[in-house]
Amino acid sequence: MSEAHPSSSRSGRRWLVVLLVVAVVALLVWWFWPKAPETSPQRAGGGRPAFGAAGPTPVRVAKVESGEFQVFYKALGSVTPLNTVNVRSRVAGELKEIRFEEGQRVKAGDVLAIIDPRSYEVALQQAEGTLQQNRALLRNAQVDLERYRGLYAADSIAKQTLDTQQALYNQYEGTLAANQAAVNEAKLNLDFTRIRAPIDGRLGLRQLDKGNLVAANDTTPLVVITQTQPTAITFTLPEGNLTPVLSRFRGGNQLTVEAWDRGETNQLGSGVLQSVDNQIDATTGTLRLKAQFDNEQELLIPNQFVNVRLHVQTLENVVLAPSAALQFGNRGTFVYVVGEEDKVELRLIKTGPSDGATTVVTEGLQPGERIVMEGTDRLRDGNRVEVVGSRRMAEDAAERPVLGGEEAERREQ
Repeated sequence: MSEAHPSSSRSGRRWLVVLLVVAVVALLVWWFWPKAPETSPQRAGGGRPAFGAAGPTPVRVAKVESGEFQVFYKALGSVTPLNTVNVRSRVAGELKEIRFEEGQRVKAGDVLAIIDPRSYEVALQQAEGTLQQNRALLRNAQVDLERYRGLYAADSIAKQTLDTQQALYNQYEGTLAANQAAVNEAKLNLDFTRIRAPIDGRLGLRQLDKGNLVAANDTTPLVVITQTQPTAITFTLPEGNLTPVLSRFRGGNQLTVEAWDRGETNQLGSGVLQSVDNQIDATTGTLRLKAQFDNEQELLIPNQFVNVRLHVQTLENVVLAPSAALQFGNRGTFVYVVGEEDKVELRLIKTGPSDGATTVVTEGLQPGERIVMEGTDRLRDGNRVEVVGSRRMAEDAAERPVLGGEEAERREQ
């Protein structure tokens, strides 16, 4: 009876290990091989697809439409009030009353505060007393003047006496005019003790309190009034966008301007373009423009930064495509058009203005054509596709790997 050689036993075990490894690798490859779409023939039997099997690529499409397109220029603007007034006292004295609430809306002429008026009332009485005294002197000089004229006519006095009385009468007239001016000044100062709002607007925070001594034209204002209705927004546009704006503005067209918040989710107001600057800023290559807003709800606050949309023109009967369908490569902008038998065609296009969601296509597409919105990452020119909904696209996207930029360029070529 012969004994088994040890080397042959080790060789058998080695081959057994190799076979097991090959079987495991084959099982893993079969398990992780990409699944075919559920509607494809490979899934009809309920098992895994065969090696190398592939079905139509699921995509979501949208139709190219024709219609009008509103052209807007976007910019960053700042709310600028038409008028801002620092309310100061024009006379000195003690601040006796405050007749406003902080943040209150006021009309021009409303009394905001009162300065102690007693010293100015006394000054007015003195001026009026002096005026009354000199008025009596003037009447007496006038009576004497009439008497001297009669005497001179009767040749009873010299001409010099009449001329002297005439000069005295004229002197009293001048004094009386100065006294009347002093009375008017005293009345004006007395009126200035009632501090009034010079414009319509909204008040800010009070900066002086009751009981303080204020000086005429003090550096610290009592309060600041800002005109908020209407208000203005200033913004800039690059010089490359100015031609259609200036041609329409100077042609008498009213250009609408919209103000949006920083997130461009809420519209704060709508106004019209009011004026443009007379020179371009050489450092930035931009031109300043100003729009006026009624600001009825007062959502625009002075010095607030807003997003501005200037309506330039309306394009009629243009080809419109969803911006999400546009692809960009070495040869320019292109889209995948779904044609007959659900085969895609890579087509180069030329585009015009865009609002972010929709883009004007000037060349390359016709209304009614279907273009791929989602699922372009696995497409090549001539591939067959399966049009599905958004939910199916999301499930498919979760299963497939993301292609890099080199793969996208290779598909375009």
